[in-house]
Amino acid sequence: MLVSSDLLLHFQRCRRRAFLDIYGDDRRKTPSENFLLKLREDSQAHRELELSEYPYVQPDYARGQWRDGVAQTIELMQAGTPCIYRGAIAAPWDSSTMLLGKPDLLVRTDRPSELGGWSYICKDIRFGKRPKLDYQIVSIFNSFVLASVQGAWPETAEIALRDRGVHRVDFQHRRTEALEVTAQCVETLRDRREPDLFLSRQKCSLCQWHGECHRTALRTRHLSLLPGVTPNRYTQLEALKLRAIDDVFALPFERLALAVGAESADRIYRQARASLSNVAIPLALPVSLAGDPPALERALADPSENFLPAEISPERAIADFPDADIELHFDIEAEPDREVDFLFGVLAVDRRTGAQTFHEFLAETPEDEGYAWNEFVSFVLSHPDAPIYHFCDYEVKTIARMARRYGTPLRQWQAMADRCVDLHWWATQTVAMPVESYSLKAMARWLGFAWRDSEANGAQCICWYNDWLESGDRHHLDRIVLYNEDDCRATYRLKVWLEQFLRVPAMAAHLELECPRAIAL
Repeated sequence: MLVSSDLLLHFQRCRRRAFLDIYGDDRRKTPSENFLLKLREDSQAHRELELSEYPYVQPDYARGQWRDGVAQTIELMQAGTPCIYRGAIAAPWDSSTMLLGKPDLLVRTDRPSELGGWSYICKDIRFGKRPKLDYQIVSIFNSFVLASVQGAWPETAEIALRDRGVHRVDFQHRRTEALEVTAQCVETLRDRREPDLFLSRQKCSLCQWHGECHRTALRTRHLSLLPGVTPNRYTQLEALKLRAIDDVFALPFERLALAVGAESADRIYRQARASLSNVAIPLALPVSLAGDPPALERALADPSENFLPAEISPERAIADFPDADIELHFDIEAEPDREVDFLFGVLAVDRRTGAQTFHEFLAETPEDEGYAWNEFVSFVLSHPDAPIYHFCDYEVKTIARMARRYGTPLRQWQAMADRCVDLHWWATQTVAMPVESYSLKAMARWLGFAWRDSEANGAQCICWYNDWLESGDRHHLDRIVLYNEDDCRATYRLKVWLEQFLRVPAMAAHLELECPRAIAL
């Protein structure tokens, strides 16, 4: 069996991914998303910038022919080549496993070894901005293999980071840990023990095995489909023999509360019931009702303010959703690497007439950001009484940041910030919805909303903006604006539903107007 440094990196991030890389059916992989391709291109640009400082020699061997690469690399090392790019070094772990190190650079030093009066250290080039632990583990893995090849441990290993210079790996504190991870990787892959899956909302999104794992999770009703079940939480639940959503109701609430705390147990019970029943459940319902649909229906037939958390009375819920004639639904598109917020989108809704009008404030180039911002501010200030609905806190933070950057008077931007209403906060604090995450897309899609461009998402918009800047093809900008408008309309859809949901006395009569199965009555 062959364990490479790339495989070890994947193993640290997801053991199941490493297993599938070896034993999975490649036909079940999904194509790489454009955003991942962009990351690879940016990483390659960073790599080329670092390499410009080294007069390197690169072994010439075909992909997959690692033995040829090892032979050529050893020849170059024995000749004392100052710098070797993408060399291959190998050493046995035991009688049935070979370790394959593939450091980005092997850099010669004056420290003696079995090669002669010189030896090498490993230098990896990473696009990250900090020396993540998995980077360091791989560097030590490569150094371990290198020590076997040259007969001496290198004095250090280096990681060239983006915008942060070079990090020197601490062998003394990390070497034992790196070897333990290597042993775990070898044991898992050699025994062909398929690791349990766990769907992480962020870490899994760009993995080509995500679709395969998601299908498996749906088939088994895996607990990681529930929002709020983090890796640490899942470890606690697994210790209680809870792996599927259905398992939750086989365990007395008291036992679950003892393991994870009463508040977390309450949320898990409600979320599991919502997911299995495909209904939305108020978070303040007694947990006995959340687990008993008939009792839930009877309770909802005579609703009272006790269905909301004590600190959120029905009166306050309605007050925090102002009864204004005009309301604004706000969303931003940004390009983090260029540090530019290039689109401020606003859907203005006239509640008197039902008219909905989308306004785009677009920076066609990064230099236009200030103009787009000031136009946005002028528009919002022209509606001084309109609440500004948004999703998560990025928009409020951006208002403050843009105001400082472009000198917007404090009284103006503070008044704008004071009118902001975060629908993500309201959704997560008041209701358990049958969704896999409390993202805008997940919730709005459950409510029946559909984005017009099926390929669009925030990451894709970053790619499209860069494509526009490089090509001048306005079609890329048009797709971004369409996506941003749909985000604003999805925000409005969620707001309307939440407003009805929070009006507890009218809950039973109105919920089905906005969602086919909001509460089963």
